Amino acid sequence: MDPLFGPAAKVTAAHLARDAYLYIRQSSLKQVLNNTESTVRQYGLKERAIALGWPADRIHVIDTDQGQSGASAADREGFQRLVTEVGMGHAGIVLGLEVSRLARNNTDWHRLLEICAMAGTLILDEDGLYDPCDFNDRLLLGLKGTMSEAELHLLKARLRGGQLSKARRGELISPLPIGLVYDPSGKVVLDPDTAIQQAIRAVFELFDATGSATAVVKSFNAEGLRLPRRLAHGPDKGKVVWAPAQHSRILQILHNPRYAGAFFYGRYQHRPTPGTGKSGPRLQPREQWVAFFPDHHPGYITLEKYDANQAKLAANATAHGKDRRHGPPREGPALLQGIVLCGICGRRMTVRYHQRKDRLEPEYVCQAKGIQYGSPICQRVHGAVVDDAVGDLLVTALTPHAIQAALAVADELAARAEEADRLRAAAVERAQYQADLARRRYLAVDPDNRLVATSLEADWNQALRDVAEATDTYEKAKNTATGVLDDAQRARITALARDFPALWANPDTPDRERKRLVRLLVTDVTLIRAEQITAHVRLTGGQEHTLVRPIPLASWQIRQTPPEVVAAIDQLLDDHTDGQIAAILTERGHVSGLGQALSPGIVKHIRRAYRLRSHPQRLADQGILSLREIARQLDIGLSTVKHWRDRGLLTGRLANDKGEYLYHPPPPDLARPRIGRPPRPRPAPDETPIESAQGGAV
Repeated sequence: MDPLFGPAAKVTAAHLARDAYLYIRQSSLKQVLNNTESTVRQYGLKERAIALGWPADRIHVIDTDQGQSGASAADREGFQRLVTEVGMGHAGIVLGLEVSRLARNNTDWHRLLEICAMAGTLILDEDGLYDPCDFNDRLLLGLKGTMSEAELHLLKARLRGGQLSKARRGELISPLPIGLVYDPSGKVVLDPDTAIQQAIRAVFELFDATGSATAVVKSFNAEGLRLPRRLAHGPDKGKVVWAPAQHSRILQILHNPRYAGAFFYGRYQHRPTPGTGKSGPRLQPREQWVAFFPDHHPGYITLEKYDANQAKLAANATAHGKDRRHGPPREGPALLQGIVLCGICGRRMTVRYHQRKDRLEPEYVCQAKGIQYGSPICQRVHGAVVDDAVGDLLVTALTPHAIQAALAVADELAARAEEADRLRAAAVERAQYQADLARRRYLAVDPDNRLVATSLEADWNQALRDVAEATDTYEKAKNTATGVLDDAQRARITALARDFPALWANPDTPDRERKRLVRLLVTDVTLIRAEQITAHVRLTGGQEHTLVRPIPLASWQIRQTPPEVVAAIDQLLDDHTDGQIAAILTERGHVSGLGQALSPGIVKHIRRAYRLRSHPQRLADQGILSLREIARQLDIGLSTVKHWRDRGLLTGRLANDKGEYLYHPPPPDLARPRIGRPPRPRPAPDETPIESAQGGAV
């Protein structure tokens, strides 16, 4: 057998005993569709493997990463499968057209080289065959990987250089949102289609009225309005279509500075996410944008209005967090929605509504702990009582003089907060200095002197703990600090003091507007329900007020008969029937617990509910007899008793509203009249008496 020379000499029987893997990749779908020759060349490497001795049925083609960039191994399932097969010793050779096809990242590339060297796997590209176990081949492959990564960097830099240069001058042509177009000279103008303009303006106007993106969506859909959208891809690219409003579309419009007439670039940056390695867009602060030019072109709103909308959206977003702070004002009547804290556990309280006839009554409930741990709710407080108390407080306390005093207090509190913040920052800096000093002392000591080194190491660790503690204290205090009022908020509060009472008392003022007024003036309200309801109100200016209100009666207590009415009924039952009592109490002005006029039936119901002895029972207690009792005692009929009462022989008292009587016991010397018809007088006999004879018949 002739000895092998050249690259083929690196292929051994051990390599041929394993399979060959051909890896094929294009960086983008556009390259897959257009750069077909590159794809053909990559598939052509299969012939090279056959020429080296691998059977065609043992050459595995991995082409599942088409359209994926080689800058990272993330989301490249084919590359990960290739690495797995090599690591498990199944691959005798790996084929790729170029090193850049396998990886454009040094980390991924050198990891693959290391695994191939450990598994004894060959690597073949268009230039030759390499053995990673050989130093020269490995050096060459390393250089190729480095050049591949550098090539990618140069390509990106070359492509983005001109793009960034134009963006920094505000001249970069970029896709515009719906409602804005480029004119023939390349300037950005409003879309000439008035229907599109009206739809975009309606979004901002509805957001001003409702303060919520979700409410804008509901308003659009309730009115049957459609939102325009310009297609960015496909055969109908550039065509405007109208569709129902969606929450994401509304947020895109509200968040886009283009509608405020500003040009921007670099608002989002793509960075890998820690842990996953995947790259995603991240919103950057405005000061870190590559370019930002206000008043660059005509807009639908001003930049100030745009900033106010962003602040409102950010405040709304916190409603969905764990703290559930400051959701947008809703249409419900709960005045303190979103700003109520539980005075027992400190969590934010939510709102429940109860239907009471034709109106809703709010109730503030602390149920966060119950939802999380399944325990009973912390407390619930009747909302109408607290809302009325806070409303009265605001109307009373909100005067121009009081506002100025409150703002002065707010300035003083802000100054103290800044001074405390500086002191905490100085403590962090001092702790950091001590840690650095301890570190230098530890590094300066001779390592062999373990006694001294151990002591200095302990000092260094303690200093690091002090730094962590001081930093943690500083961050906590900074996060819990109350915001400082800006000039715009001061102007709004001062102007509000003049019109607040009239605006608050106007019945046409919607509940949502009242909530906005409250949020402008009140920071939060802490509620505690014990024997009474205590509300600690913290105003925006820094003032604090404590309001105490009685716990409102339950519904059954509200409908309960007044105690004085019950007492009067109990007193009148000695001498009067139910109907007589109802007439007497109505004449005195008393009503039932429901506010109704008293009737014999209501008096009877009250008598039974409070277990009061009836009028007949009370008469019986006095020894007065019923009709049957006195008839039985006199051994006469029932009608005779009534007849005797009519004649005045017997006396009694009216027992009920049916006209029935109870009778006093008869006196012992009662003169009983004759019962029945008086006897008729008999006429005197007119026959002549005949003297009877002895033995004769009469």
